[in-house]
Amino acid sequence: TKLTVVGMMTHMCIDTTVRAACDLGFEVTVVAAACATKNLEFNGRVVAAADVQAAYLSAIDGSFATVV
Repeated sequence: TKLTVVGMMTHMCIDTTVRAACDLGFEVTVVAAACATKNLEFNGRVVAAADVQAAYLSAIDGSFATVV
């Protein structure tokens, strides 16, 4: 009933796993320091990994998981 999620990549596997687990009724905790991502590019603009990480973790925190 409770899951702790860590791993790679925050913008793919972590985000998808957390959202699906929440939909299935699990209580989810994400350990931010144990997740990683990479720089992404959109429309010729590079988005730094630190910004990708912050955006994804802030999007799931409190809605789909507790991020610690």
